[in-house]
Amino acid sequence: MSFLDALILGLLQGLTEFLPVSSSGHLVLGQEVLRVLHGESITFEVFVHFGTLFSILAIFWKDVWQIFSSLLDGVKRPGSIPVLIRENEHFKLAALILVGSIPAAVIGLSFKPYVERAFADVNLVGVMLLITGLVLFLTRLARPKPDKMVGWGAAVFIGFAQAFAIMPGISRSGMTISAGLFSGVAREQAARYSFLLALPAIFGATLLETFEISGAELEKQFIIVLVIGTIAAFVAGYAAIKTIFIVLKRDKFSYFSFYCLAIGLTVLLLS
Repeated sequence: MSFLDALILGLLQGLTEFLPVSSSGHLVLGQEVLRVLHGESITFEVFVHFGTLFSILAIFWKDVWQIFSSLLDGVKRPGSIPVLIRENEHFKLAALILVGSIPAAVIGLSFKPYVERAFADVNLVGVMLLITGLVLFLTRLARPKPDKMVGWGAAVFIGFAQAFAIMPGISRSGMTISAGLFSGVAREQAARYSFLLALPAIFGATLLETFEISGAELEKQFIIVLVIGTIAAFVAGYAAIKTIFIVLKRDKFSYFSFYCLAIGLTVLLLS
């Protein structure tokens, strides 16, 4: 993998991880075009995922810190957990993130071999991109309420939407934000929950991938490649998150559907 490949794939990962166009699908297509070796791609994906992880932390560090602090309160005073859920916004948010993370964790671990094989099927990526485009287009019918927060039912629904996004070509952010909007959650709150929900999802996936490359010796040039890709993913991820909030505020989220539909059709026609 060249330095230019690393820059392109890092930017691609950062942008598509949070824009509702499927990072997994674009990485499969990008690696296919650039002819990246499988062993290199696994290691590279681990590091660019760290880049996108830090882009969430950079934007939502206040929320993350308050969630962490509230969880410490719960650990110190287990008997106060019911009260914290009712009265502490960030403790309840932590509980909602836990609930929303369970479906993806269970399905991801249970079907990991099947999902890995799916990443080799370019035609499947094309079909999944079409499904992503259709869901995004249907958000035109959603009626989010300006002040509605994520509740328990919405967290479960969004959690299953995230689990579906394990498939390459299905956008995690696209599915989770759309599920929030269909649940009537306010646009900004749907995006906020989606990105915070991504933290355990990305961290968990990165941890599993890290075990696959543990003990591997990396050449000096490839280390530079990883650094370039990670930084590119961080910068692009940061920009993508900011963009999503602007797009949602202007009620233009469904516009991403046209891109997904166009890419999906192109993949199916050319493969």
